[in-house]
Amino acid sequence: MGRLVEGSWVDEWHDTGASGGAFLRPPAAFRNWVTADGRAGPTGEGGFRAEAGRYHLYVSYACPWAHRTLIYRELKGLEPLIGVSVVHPDMLAEGWTFGRDFPGTTGDRLHGVAFLRDLYLRAAPRASGRVTVPVLWDRARDTIVSNESGEIIRMFNAAFDGITGNRQDFLPAPLRAGIDGVNARLYEGLNNGVYRAGFATTQAAYDAAVAEVFATLDWLEERLLGRRYLMGAEVTEADWRLLPTLLRFDPVYHLHFKCNRRRLIDYPSLWGYTRDLYQYPGVAATVHLDHIVRHYHYSHATINPHRIIPANPVLDFAAPHGRG
Repeated sequence: MGRLVEGSWVDEWHDTGASGGAFLRPPAAFRNWVTADGRAGPTGEGGFRAEAGRYHLYVSYACPWAHRTLIYRELKGLEPLIGVSVVHPDMLAEGWTFGRDFPGTTGDRLHGVAFLRDLYLRAAPRASGRVTVPVLWDRARDTIVSNESGEIIRMFNAAFDGITGNRQDFLPAPLRAGIDGVNARLYEGLNNGVYRAGFATTQAAYDAAVAEVFATLDWLEERLLGRRYLMGAEVTEADWRLLPTLLRFDPVYHLHFKCNRRRLIDYPSLWGYTRDLYQYPGVAATVHLDHIVRHYHYSHATINPHRIIPANPVLDFAAPHGRG
């Protein structure tokens, strides 16, 4: 796994000793925004104008945070404008690599480097911190725009509309405060909650995290009893932020992260809702279960030291969902 320390790579797992065994996710390091006219966004500096062919997206098909950006790239018609490079699903001593010996990996299509950290060092030679996906790269300025998935999808939602003509808005102004509130609960309790359970190194830290995971799933099940999507009749950002976690729940988080009180398929509304979103035009093509299952079980030696890939449940995400 590892991280950068003043520009040097250190192979080091997360340090939970100082936090009572709890996993703490560090904040993203690059927080600039692509905007329609190049003005500065809510964070970072300006100068990143929306242009066709200028930006490139680095992802792992396994990573739920990167998966969000792939969904938005598809739904907003950005494939012709923004290229993609896909890392290898195995994240071992060298971190994310551009090995090409697994189906679907691409290598680094821009620079031909071997490791994702090489891009971080190209942008900031003395960078420190975790080397994560997604990464949105600016070819014109030869640097990283952002590695914060929640902000990248907001850029994709609107910044390029004047080029593509795609005006579908997953963050409508009247719903924004509500979406932000739902996002905050989902992040703490589920999106990051499964990691807090899986990476915990004390019983108390695990117990607290896993209780919150299932409290959040129970809350979602009740919320979806009376509405098709999280905010009502129309799909929004909150749904797309949630979906990658749900798709990984039974194949990975239930077993690998010990979130095994119940399965996703034990929640009738949530299971139908997951299939509904999966069948939304364009979304299924972004789902790569082979990368997902391989990455988690092979990469996390502290959890699965023998790197045995389990026999997983057969899930039919394409089955009728009955939520129309």
